[in-house]
Amino acid sequence: MDYSIETLPLNKPQNDCLIIGMFEELEPASAAHTPDHLMQILKDDIDNKRFSGKSGETLTLSLPQNGTLENYVIAGLGKQEKADGQSFRKTLSTAIKVVKENKFSSATSLLALAEHSGNDCEWRVRQTVEVFSDQIYKYSLQPPEEPEPLQHISIAVTVDQQDVAQKGLQMGMAIANGMQRTKRLGDLPGNICTPTYLAEQAIEIAETHEQLSINILEESDMEALGMGSFLAVSRGSRQPAKLINLSYQGGDSDQKPIVLVGKGLTFDAGGISLKPGAGMDEMKYDMCGGATVLGVMQAVTELQLPLNVIGLVASSENLPDGDANKPGDVLTSMSGLTIEVLNTDAEGRLILCDTLTYAKQFDPDVVIDMATLTGACLVALGRVPSGLLGNDDKLCDDLLDAAETSCDKLWRLPLWEEYQEQLKSNFADMANIGGRDAGTITAACFLSRFAEDFDWAHLDIAGTAWRTGQNKGATGRPVPLIMQYLLNRANA
Repeated sequence: MDYSIETLPLNKPQNDCLIIGMFEELEPASAAHTPDHLMQILKDDIDNKRFSGKSGETLTLSLPQNGTLENYVIAGLGKQEKADGQSFRKTLSTAIKVVKENKFSSATSLLALAEHSGNDCEWRVRQTVEVFSDQIYKYSLQPPEEPEPLQHISIAVTVDQQDVAQKGLQMGMAIANGMQRTKRLGDLPGNICTPTYLAEQAIEIAETHEQLSINILEESDMEALGMGSFLAVSRGSRQPAKLINLSYQGGDSDQKPIVLVGKGLTFDAGGISLKPGAGMDEMKYDMCGGATVLGVMQAVTELQLPLNVIGLVASSENLPDGDANKPGDVLTSMSGLTIEVLNTDAEGRLILCDTLTYAKQFDPDVVIDMATLTGACLVALGRVPSGLLGNDDKLCDDLLDAAETSCDKLWRLPLWEEYQEQLKSNFADMANIGGRDAGTITAACFLSRFAEDFDWAHLDIAGTAWRTGQNKGATGRPVPLIMQYLLNRANA
């Protein structure tokens, strides 16, 4: 998809349709730039109650003008005094769906002119690109025989907004590209997207960006480092595990890096503690944390942020086999702490704990891990926010601020000492599960024991990394959230 900024006033429309936003007060958000003949038609439709401007409502018009048909998609923005970032994204989403359904090849959007409290033109342009790209994305294993009809979007702004709009366009494109990579990796089947395939994707990203370097740890390297917990998970698989290390140097050499850690289980059958068969196909999405790290590293490099960022992707499969780890086994982690495996399906924390210990060598400023870690998070929070837990209030507050701006929601859960009691083991330093109660919290408690030497936050994305049902597919979250956090850090 090709995007561009177009300044007002518009000349004769070159694109197939014009997207116009209208508030529920029945006033176009871009009234000064809406053609007079369209305004009269709109008034008739409003009077006849065919359109009211409610959020999510759309109206499509094809009007004869100067011997040709001009196409308009009118998108409701809701009540202006209640308009916020989430409602604006909803308007964007419904508008681009209509454009797609009508198979227009190009469109000019006036939605970035829809001013409301809290968000500026730069943000609105960026969200236009992110949301439109998200809706246009369509998974295909092979390149489609025919390209999608919609090829170009112009985003209209005033002349004095042009510079900030270009900046928003650049940010939106980088984030959208990162989300697209994350979504495609998530949607790929597990027989294609293996740990080796993820490593190859990381190499591809590094080869196309000079500021990126890459190091991939093989199982022999992990064994030499004493990653007994990580390696226990891959024992049941014929696919070798990989620990991918992408390093971006955009800041000063003495600037401490921000370390991002992603769970990259390219397929999780549960191991010996086998999952139920129903819905097991969706366990190809258990690598979405790792895919997010790759998408973010790509976006950071495209934007050339003045930061040092390290992306670690812990990748393996978790399958049953005669050599697979078993309930009751005791593992020795890289940190030296021992772990009693009570459930082999609680494997994400087993690869993440050694990766967190590995991250310590980089003397990080902060460490943020993201993982499709617990079904309990989906039960507790549904598919709206990701779960947030951490050992540093400032880091967690910064992530919550980034979530608010990016509309990539988070909800913080407690990490109190009382929950640590549930991980007690008679045979090791800890068990890998804490029982039925507070499963998301006890999983984070487990990880916290390997993150005591740095500021750390954990994002449980089990409910937000993919959609299920008829709209099954990866969402690309939390790429927008992490990118907003990094943009805030860069701006600071």
